[in-house]
Amino acid sequence: MTNSSPNSLATLENKLAYAQSILTTEANAILDMAKRLDNNFNLAIEKLMACRGKVVVIGIGKSGHIANKIAATLASTGTSAFFVHPAELRHGDFGMLTSNDLAIILSSSGETSEIKLILEPLKRLGVIIIALTGNFNSSLAKCADVVVDVGVSKEACPFNLAPTSSTTATLAMGDALALVLMKEKDFTAEDFVKSHPGGSLGRQLLTVKDVMRHGQAIPVIAPNSTYSEILAEINAKKLGFTLVCDEDQKLLGIITDGDLRRTLTSHGQSFFSLKAYEFMTTQPKTIKESALAQEALKIMETYTISDLLILNDLGQPKGVIDLKDLLKAGVI
Repeated sequence: MTNSSPNSLATLENKLAYAQSILTTEANAILDMAKRLDNNFNLAIEKLMACRGKVVVIGIGKSGHIANKIAATLASTGTSAFFVHPAELRHGDFGMLTSNDLAIILSSSGETSEIKLILEPLKRLGVIIIALTGNFNSSLAKCADVVVDVGVSKEACPFNLAPTSSTTATLAMGDALALVLMKEKDFTAEDFVKSHPGGSLGRQLLTVKDVMRHGQAIPVIAPNSTYSEILAEINAKKLGFTLVCDEDQKLLGIITDGDLRRTLTSHGQSFFSLKAYEFMTTQPKTIKESALAQEALKIMETYTISDLLILNDLGQPKGVIDLKDLLKAGVI
């Protein structure tokens, strides 16, 4: 039999209720902070947009972990940023900074000793300082060019000691800064893919243009092409179909190897005298090159087809995307 302390949570219901109170406390901290947003946030965005160098995010302890994540979020959404530990700055890493750089410094109290020791050197170097703190009277706030309020009324910790609500609020503010900057810089989904080339995220954000075949890889025949010419083009491009285009290269239709078999079955020997335009399928499925590759896969699955066409504004074939292309790119 184990002894429980007076502060233990004896039942499952008590544990759940306490967990809910923690989540509610941290959620309320973010909501309260959102209500206090003022022009200092706008000033911070202006400074970040004007920065011609690097953004260095600085923090220590729990704030250091949050600073590291904020730097990663900034870097992945179009703002060149990295994390530096304040102690490392004092032992050589100041050499990485120039007067064109900007520092985002995290400290709930604004009086952390390791932070205070780097403030004057940063100012001498000419680095712009944005402070994320809950103490506007602190050494950090007084030294900063812009102070963004991330203060909380209480921590979720029962002793009001362990950084919990404060770190959650600061992390959320970092997301707000990064995502507003992303909008201001017109950072697109395509840009995001370039920052995330590996893993499932990068694959999910691949566009049709990234994986489609184009140029000489597209099988094309004229509307008066014969059976032998049709078969030769299908075999040469190895996609199981060929497009039928007029003299202006405008798409008229498509012929698949299945169309060849079905038409031969229905027409017998007369099939061999038919021209391409006489048994092609008109209005094949198409997709825009800017669409996600995942969208192409969904269309293929919906209509049980293995290829989609990409046309330009004149109705001319610009590309072809095949199920094998999606498989090779890791979309499937």
